[in-house]
Amino acid sequence: MTHNFTVSPDFNPGHISGWYIFNTWLQRAINEEIHLELYNSAKEQRKAIADDQVELIYANPYDATALVRDKGFIPVARADNKADEAIIAVNHESPILNVEQLTDGTRISSTDDPDVRMMCMIMLEPAGLNKSNTITIQRDAYILIAKDLLKNDADIGFFLEETYNELSDITKKQLRPIVHSQIHVIHHLLLVGPKLAHKKNDMQSSLLSMADDSKGAGVLKSLNFERWVAVEQEEAEFMIDLMDTLAE
Repeated sequence: MTHNFTVSPDFNPGHISGWYIFNTWLQRAINEEIHLELYNSAKEQRKAIADDQVELIYANPYDATALVRDKGFIPVARADNKADEAIIAVNHESPILNVEQLTDGTRISSTDDPDVRMMCMIMLEPAGLNKSNTITIQRDAYILIAKDLLKNDADIGFFLEETYNELSDITKKQLRPIVHSQIHVIHHLLLVGPKLAHKKNDMQSSLLSMADDSKGAGVLKSLNFERWVAVEQEEAEFMIDLMDTLAE
């Protein structure tokens, strides 16, 4: 039986090959056939989840909430030292130096990544901005947000901090962050569904020792990860409760 694995589409496209390498490594580690399916958008991925076509997922915090509560997924691990934080950036030549200078009608370039959008909208509150008095331009990838800013087609852009930091140096020199979140306890999680739950312990054990093996360490490097750390149900529930609080 082949199990379907997917990854939240907010990752850096430069790591696509790394996820395929990881998938091959994981199949051997837990002796299961696993097919990696990467979706072009969060909407496509959520439809696959709703149709029960996903049994293993590296999920963003927002989707992790629904997967754990509604679909019975259980946490396995997270990447060490990779908290999910968000950045609001502008064109380097923009006169905007801080959030408080933004006004009604601000044009926002954003992906449909809900946790990043939620954190960024919270950071806009000092300017009195919300979805009713701003204009949102939705893009499928963070590099397209950067292009909107460079072409002055948007006033501000919402970025996952990790993805912003992985933009090319040439691109980053033309952009300027004006604020970033500092929540520290929100993470992407590797979650396993009910059909593969019997492999949770084997999977977790293999992941935790991955950095100690030369081949495993090479796979981690291809993902820009240092190591995996275990996540138990209590930690996942804490993060989910925090997400609910932030969304209120």
